[in-house]
Amino acid sequence: MSEKDRFDYVIIGAGSAGAVVAARLSEDPSVSVLLLEAGGTDDADEIHIPAAFASLFKTKWDWNYETTEQKHMAGRRAFWPRMKALGGCSSMNAMIYIRGNKADFDSWRDDFGAEGWGYEDVLPYFVRAESNTRLRDRFHGTAGPLHVEDRRFTHELTDSWIEAAVAHGLKRNDDFNGAEQEGAGQYQVTCKNGRRWSTADGYLRPALSRPNLTVRSHAFVTKVLLDGARAMGVSYRQRGATRNAFADAEVVLSGGAINSPQLLMLSGIGPAAHLREHGIEVVVDLPGVGENLHDHPVTPFLWRTRGTSDLTDFSNPARLMQWKLTGRGPLSSNVGEGGAFFASRDGIAAPDIQIHVAPTGFYDNGFREPVGQMFTAGVTLVNVASRGRLRLRSADPAWKPEMDPAYFEDPADMAAVVAGARRVFEIVGDRSFARFLDQPYLPNRVDGATDEELADHVRAWTQTLYHPVSTCSMGTSENAVVDPQLRVRGIERLRIADASIMPVVPRGNTNAATIMVGEKASDLIRGGHA
Repeated sequence: MSEKDRFDYVIIGAGSAGAVVAARLSEDPSVSVLLLEAGGTDDADEIHIPAAFASLFKTKWDWNYETTEQKHMAGRRAFWPRMKALGGCSSMNAMIYIRGNKADFDSWRDDFGAEGWGYEDVLPYFVRAESNTRLRDRFHGTAGPLHVEDRRFTHELTDSWIEAAVAHGLKRNDDFNGAEQEGAGQYQVTCKNGRRWSTADGYLRPALSRPNLTVRSHAFVTKVLLDGARAMGVSYRQRGATRNAFADAEVVLSGGAINSPQLLMLSGIGPAAHLREHGIEVVVDLPGVGENLHDHPVTPFLWRTRGTSDLTDFSNPARLMQWKLTGRGPLSSNVGEGGAFFASRDGIAAPDIQIHVAPTGFYDNGFREPVGQMFTAGVTLVNVASRGRLRLRSADPAWKPEMDPAYFEDPADMAAVVAGARRVFEIVGDRSFARFLDQPYLPNRVDGATDEELADHVRAWTQTLYHPVSTCSMGTSENAVVDPQLRVRGIERLRIADASIMPVVPRGNTNAATIMVGEKASDLIRGGHA
């Protein structure tokens, strides 16, 4: 074992949380940090052009996951893209900056025993991370590594839809991350001057000059090395060779809701009977590993438009040059430009529906060729009742795991989405917005559609909003995988910092909350080794 293979901290995954942890820990020049990333550098133009995010799907940048057949979605398998490069999914997402609802984090604390993770506990970490170009109050930061700005291009359809939503009873909301989440408005984005701003940009690159931080790309971690019930380091594959790296202080998993539980199980940490099925020696029987998997499902509703333009109209060299020179123009759109949060029924403490509107036809993850000018309203369920699980398909780390989010297993989820769709139909029917609509495209009829007809559409067209969580859930119950300090139960010197530790998915896009986890994790780790 050479000295260069020994560090104080070894972090697996340079994504939305891992890059944060690596940057924060390496602020202390007395410690050494190794960051291992299975992908490469984030150097493709498509990564940095906001409107081009979907062009990364099913490319070399994508883990290209797929769920099991979903019995409540007509037997379809859902495609789950996950970024394989510096910045992780913050280098692939639609850049919408949403933290979640106050009720989410208070629930983590009150319902799951995650002491120290209530809203007032985590708010300082959101603020510390953020550099907001417009908002200045107790809810927002102005000097953090993560740039948040108002998008530099907004289509007239987005503004018109927001006006119609307000006319139909929703409050105008210019800050979904402030005092109140409910209402309609434009989304702020994690961009800087019209270009994507990932955790690789905000956290990692400024830290790369530090002599105590080592980043190794194309390093596919296959196992946590254990001495009994103590983490000693990791084994990884890089350019055809198998290597080991050792940690004198801690190993931190930041692989996300898919890779982190997979790596635990490959290392002998997980449900004992399942591990034995694959011939894996059980180190710690931890039944909660891989359980509690859930995701935000989004159902697209599309209309053909008239008297306006479509984002695809601007996919040309002139607009690309405009973006490259100025960071402005239609290519600085994040596609899902605006939307709303509301409750699908009375008596709910917080919104359970989020709407994403786009001035183009976006469905089937953007894989469908444009068939004319369109408008999309995506009805997203953000308070999800259904729970699935993740399991190994093989003891070979190269095999993708089996993922079953159990979409719509709980009938309450379908009822909420149908109710959300009906409210969208009311909004688009407003005279001020309906003037832009020609006819429905998906489904081809909305007026007079029955609940069952709408449910059929939901089953046929629902896709992921790219937010899987909770497979290494945090808490104090017997099913919890990590404690509130993010320490893996039963294993010393091993923590997890990513979306897998969230007991329940937050109401809204999850990237901001994952970055918050990275910020808080770095303090917990430093506090444990002060």
